[in-house]
Amino acid sequence: MRFKYTISLVFIVALVIIEKENNIISRVSDKLAQRQTPQTPLPSNFSGLAQLNGSYSSLSELDSAFKHLKRRLENYTKQLDNAQGGKKHILLMATTRTGSSFVGEFFNQQGGNMFYLFEPLWHVEKMLTLETGGTNASASAKAYRDVLQQLFFCDFTLLESFLEPLPNDHITTTLFRRESSNSLCEKPVCSPFVKKVFERFHCKTRRCGPLNLTLASESCHQKDHRAIKTVRVRQLETLRPLVENPSLDVKLIQLVRDPRAVLASRMVAFSAKYKNWKKWAVDGEVPVDDEEVKKLKGNCDNIKASAELGLKQPDWLQRRYMLVRYEDIARYPMQKAAEMYGFTGIPFTPQVKKWILKNTQASKEASGVYSTQKNSSEQVEKWRFSIPFKLAKVVQRVCGSTMKLFGYRFVNNEAMLTDKSISLIEEKNFNYKK
Repeated sequence: MRFKYTISLVFIVALVIIEKENNIISRVSDKLAQRQTPQTPLPSNFSGLAQLNGSYSSLSELDSAFKHLKRRLENYTKQLDNAQGGKKHILLMATTRTGSSFVGEFFNQQGGNMFYLFEPLWHVEKMLTLETGGTNASASAKAYRDVLQQLFFCDFTLLESFLEPLPNDHITTTLFRRESSNSLCEKPVCSPFVKKVFERFHCKTRRCGPLNLTLASESCHQKDHRAIKTVRVRQLETLRPLVENPSLDVKLIQLVRDPRAVLASRMVAFSAKYKNWKKWAVDGEVPVDDEEVKKLKGNCDNIKASAELGLKQPDWLQRRYMLVRYEDIARYPMQKAAEMYGFTGIPFTPQVKKWILKNTQASKEASGVYSTQKNSSEQVEKWRFSIPFKLAKVVQRVCGSTMKLFGYRFVNNEAMLTDKSISLIEEKNFNYKK
């Protein structure tokens, strides 16, 4: 009688575990689901459940069932520990050329307690663009959110489904900018590999072999905190289910920058994509109804809508949202880094302070387009000498309300634009609650 009672109890526990797991792990579209590869050898639902309500031919089978259930329970317990064990989940959201790689290093350099990922959504955007032409914004937003959620749980399964080619036994050589994550460039995730074919996958001064995502997942579980940097989340509202997940402790940091500076930087970094702007800079007036101008306005409107929502601090964002201007970080890097760490509730380590001191006073030779080594005070004003007044005027016209929200002053003529004695940054305090 006691044996039958135990079997029934196991069956009930199994159903509870699976139901909770299903509530945690988000679904993706049928097409993407077909591409998924399992993160672990454990099946998605235990095949022996039907037997649990009946009888076993031997105690060894029952023992095997208990072992499988124990593993499932351990996995679920790890997810609960995220919320109950003081683990923090930080999402740095920005747009391209706002200094997000530089600011992301504030968390990447934290030390052994941080698992940092650089732009994992690059793969998601690439595939969705190929498959849908990038026209389905709601599907993209959901895919971004689902991938972020699993990564915060240290689960790379869903991300694997977006990698090309698909990983073989959870091993890949194609993860975007792997070398930008210290967590993926240290033991045991990074093992020395001397074959020349993998030289381009170097991390720091070491060479890493192909990335084993199972090892990456295990390393992630061992870290106290997780941080992800992305420039692909368009609207803050789409992250609400992620923030409200009781198994996570998500803190959102939105990084913004003067849109005139962003345009000037993109014209240099993405020359081919911004050829129309480069042409307009040399000759002719800018057609305000051009698709490129409309795209600029749409980007500004998205940033403004997210910031307005975050600054209102609705219930679901209470103590979970922080707005930071790149210009303030560039001028006061140590102070702003300390404020961000205070907001997240994570110790501001000596390693981060040392990195900031070293990388905010870089020489001109060390500062490339994609470099995270910057002479930060010079970066604030540099754009004013690389963009003509007529382009700045267009930005002010279509992004004016966004600039006012963030405290960026307008310029009236070319002389004012290039006069460094006139500050274009209002001193502004964006209040947030710790």
